Amino acid sequence: MTTSEETLGAPPVRHWPVLRLTGVDFDPVLAELMREGPINRIQLPNGEGWAWLLTRHDDVRLVTDDPRFSRAEVAGRQVTRWAPRFAPRPGAMTLADTPDHARLRRALAPAFDAPGIARLRATARRKVEAAVDAMLRDGPPADLVARVLEPFAVTVISDLMGIPEADREEMQVRTRRILSLTDGAEAGERAERHMTAYFAKAVAEHRDSGGRDSGEEDVLSLLGAAVGRGDITEEEAPALAGSLQIGGEALTHNAGRMCFVLLSRPDLLARLREEPGLRPRAVEELLRYVPHRNAVGLSRIALEDVVLHGVRIRAGDPVYVSYLAANRDPDVFPDPERIDFDRDPNPHLAFGHGAHRCVGAGLARLEAELVVDALLDGVPGLRSAVPPAEVRWRRDALIRGPEALPVTW
Repeated sequence: MTTSEETLGAPPVRHWPVLRLTGVDFDPVLAELMREGPINRIQLPNGEGWAWLLTRHDDVRLVTDDPRFSRAEVAGRQVTRWAPRFAPRPGAMTLADTPDHARLRRALAPAFDAPGIARLRATARRKVEAAVDAMLRDGPPADLVARVLEPFAVTVISDLMGIPEADREEMQVRTRRILSLTDGAEAGERAERHMTAYFAKAVAEHRDSGGRDSGEEDVLSLLGAAVGRGDITEEEAPALAGSLQIGGEALTHNAGRMCFVLLSRPDLLARLREEPGLRPRAVEELLRYVPHRNAVGLSRIALEDVVLHGVRIRAGDPVYVSYLAANRDPDVFPDPERIDFDRDPNPHLAFGHGAHRCVGAGLARLEAELVVDALLDGVPGLRSAVPPAEVRWRRDALIRGPEALPVTW
């Protein structure tokens, strides 16, 4: 970065269309932008105007950890974006800056810190192994998403949130509608209103909860206790719960993408069977390599003029970073297009960076490791029942993932 007054001309604005990508294909438009230079201007299908895009690993880390780039300022603007709908709720942690962001995150910390995730491990392992055993009893072939990945992810996030069994199916339906690209804005907004009302009621019922101090570790108990203490407001609590519930949907697709890669590459699958100690490192490499979404996520707004690579980003300009591109930066990851389970170090940014680094990173790692262990150890002959090209992928959601993974053994 430089603060020199001498700057280069702004690059042209590139239109970035919605591409219905399948498998783990890297977005060809993003690949072109990476080749064109470290800083670009893009126009996405929705919203207004254009935005800056940064793709280098160092630049992504800089912007996501620099208070001169604000998430809170995005709330009142229709920045060019990939998603058709953008209606931030009061208290959304994703659109908060320090110190509000730190305050909101503290309310959730006991559920997602290292001790909290460690407490989940034994129960989560039993549940994924039970799902695998049930699949084995029914015999091949089977859909790995329907039989193992989806029910496991739904159970884990619901347990963590504190959602009763009777409400889980409807909560999943609402989550899918919020993330859908095809159900329409009205359906998505209605689902979001219902989810907000549900969590507002649930948090109110837990307002006298002692949270961690009373041994209640689920998110709704923690949020109720935080509201009771005055740490967060009644409006902020359901927004926090909703963002976590929606994020839980990503866990199904996260495991599905990893399993797709392993089933498509029997050599990788065989190595992890032979070298179980390699599995945690393999999960990290798959997190780096596999595109978890299409295009980009949320933008930031520059609060003052900043010069990067000789180009002036002016105060008020929207700025995007691409974690997907940063994870393929050849200056940081030699031969980035290759899946290398021996890659070390592996400073990937799959969970983001800075204050807004994903609060559920530990949970995502736990689920991925448990799924890999349960399938490789519990189903020695596991293999894909169809060629990779025949796997169906979700085409109507913001998060990329397989609709089904047919397997046999």
